[in-house]
Amino acid sequence: MSATAPEAPLVIVPMRRRHLRAVLRTETRVYPRPWTVGLYLGELAQPEERRCYLVAREGAQVVGHAGMIVLGDDGHITTLAVDPEHQGRGIGARLLGLLLDAARERGLSGVTLEVRTGNEPALALYRRFGFVEEGVRRGYYEETGDDAVIMWLRDLTPRPESAAPGDQEDTTP
Repeated sequence: MSATAPEAPLVIVPMRRRHLRAVLRTETRVYPRPWTVGLYLGELAQPEERRCYLVAREGAQVVGHAGMIVLGDDGHITTLAVDPEHQGRGIGARLLGLLLDAARERGLSGVTLEVRTGNEPALALYRRFGFVEEGVRRGYYEETGDDAVIMWLRDLTPRPESAAPGDQEDTTP
């Protein structure tokens, strides 16, 4: 993209099968052990009240994605990734805010996630949204042996970061 070309507005929509090729490209750029297309297809086949998967798009380009599953009265964030070329622009915060909004809409009590102990940008993002560290899973990430910090957000009252004006529903099949 040239410096003079205007950026397309960021739009966050429900993840669909047609987004998976781009989602998998981001996965391979961000994670040592990316999810497979089969795993995503299985998640997308689940009832919407039990899952929430989103993509962030600029025009036709998918620049990030996030997902949450419902386990009992709690949500579990399964994935949150932004293409490295688009990091540092608040896309992850917008995605996270919308996942938390989805948790509130479903009446969930709290939301949890795991994050690599050395992933300082992600830790800072989650703390900004009110997540607190409640434990460590030793060797959680098998591919590297890295530990995971277990984080919880137990108070789902609305926060200013969760507002995401301009997000649109995509009704395209």
